[in-house]
Amino acid sequence: MAIVVLDASVVIALLDAGDAHHAAAVAAIAEARREALVLPASAYAEVLVDPSRRGSEAVSVVRQLVADLGIHVQPLTANAAEGAARLRARHSALRLPDALVLATADALDATVLTSDRAWTRVTRRARVI
Repeated sequence: MAIVVLDASVVIALLDAGDAHHAAAVAAIAEARREALVLPASAYAEVLVDPSRRGSEAVSVVRQLVADLGIHVQPLTANAAEGAARLRARHSALRLPDALVLATADALDATVLTSDRAWTRVTRRARVI
């Protein structure tokens, strides 16, 4: 079974029917459900920012979605942190949260789903929804 790492942008779009990438996120997740879905802990934190502003019920919705889809929240490892640092050193425009997601995909030898087209210039692992 292949591993698919999810960027926060994909999960945020999945949760928000008004998001410009919602339909693409739904389709991409439906297709990837046959694979092992992974959400780096750093991206999980990004996903939870807006729901945390709205309260515990909104956070519970996210937790339930993650559980229902069988998404594994991947802790940050030293290997991924070092990989993120190397990516940031090579690509100064790449933000650290994005580098952490990409480094997690590298560490897991996985594909990464994102809505950020710029990632395709950083890695062949990126699949834009």
